[in-house]
Amino acid sequence: MEKIEHTTVATNGINMHVASIGTGPVVLFLHGFPELWYSWRHQLLRLSSRGYRAIAPDLRGYGDTDAPPSVTSYTALHIVGDLIGLLDKLGIEQVFLVGHDWGAIMAWYFCLFRPDRVKALVNLSVALMRRNPAVKPVDGFRALFGDDFYVCRFQEPGVAEEDFAQISTASLMKIFLTRRSAEPPCMSKEGGYRNRPDPPTLPSWLSEEDVNYYAAKFNQKGFTGPLNYYRCFDLNWELLAPWTGAQIKVPVKFMVGDLDLTYHVPGVKEYIHNGEFKNDVPDLQDVVVMEGVAHFINQEKADEVSEHIYDFIKKF
Repeated sequence: MEKIEHTTVATNGINMHVASIGTGPVVLFLHGFPELWYSWRHQLLRLSSRGYRAIAPDLRGYGDTDAPPSVTSYTALHIVGDLIGLLDKLGIEQVFLVGHDWGAIMAWYFCLFRPDRVKALVNLSVALMRRNPAVKPVDGFRALFGDDFYVCRFQEPGVAEEDFAQISTASLMKIFLTRRSAEPPCMSKEGGYRNRPDPPTLPSWLSEEDVNYYAAKFNQKGFTGPLNYYRCFDLNWELLAPWTGAQIKVPVKFMVGDLDLTYHVPGVKEYIHNGEFKNDVPDLQDVVVMEGVAHFINQEKADEVSEHIYDFIKKF
């Protein structure tokens, strides 16, 4: 870990913290919520040892990267703009792209906007969410799961932040990272996270040191920037109207755990396995469903995920 270099790069009007290691073809890793560059620590070391230059930024609003105050500064156009600016500053023409959770969502957008900059994509947990011109995303989630669904609860600025502040950030991180239920996460206005007990013991893949690293960074930055990604769900839907029906035109491998809540959203399994996913992503080359694995797949099954990434990108 001490060989990982940390730099700050000015891009798209913000200063972005970037962790990197190795030389060779570039693999760009995009983290999700509530994560950091640190979520890719295992993959950075493994891929760099295989002859790649592995780069993992803290995305806008996270960790040691700037967090603009406006909710509307967290759209897909901003995030992908940050990343294109980063590559330009580093003199990198093309990358292998790897995303997880919100990082996966942004990776899909990246490939939609700038396929010329992507050699191939490995996405984890979140399949492509086809734009439905008739239904805004938050309305869709509300219709499926009700007002208490976490995405709906996260919409009003300040509400989730106040709830999160009722318990220690370390406890909150343990609750998030160790969740193993495929049931939709819901938080009532009254209950929230404050009454949830810590997991009795941490799983083997997550240490107290890991939890404390996340907690320290989120204590320093807060949760507003990360939550603003959710608050831009509908704004992204509006801005992306011109791309309705557009296909992803890069080679893709998709991986998900069979205990991942994203895999159990109604209609998602059918979308992935019945041909629609392949229609939207014509060069979808591989779909891997890992048994007994939950949402934070890149940390829970770090070695296997690293090997899957390597086995795919080495072909190009």
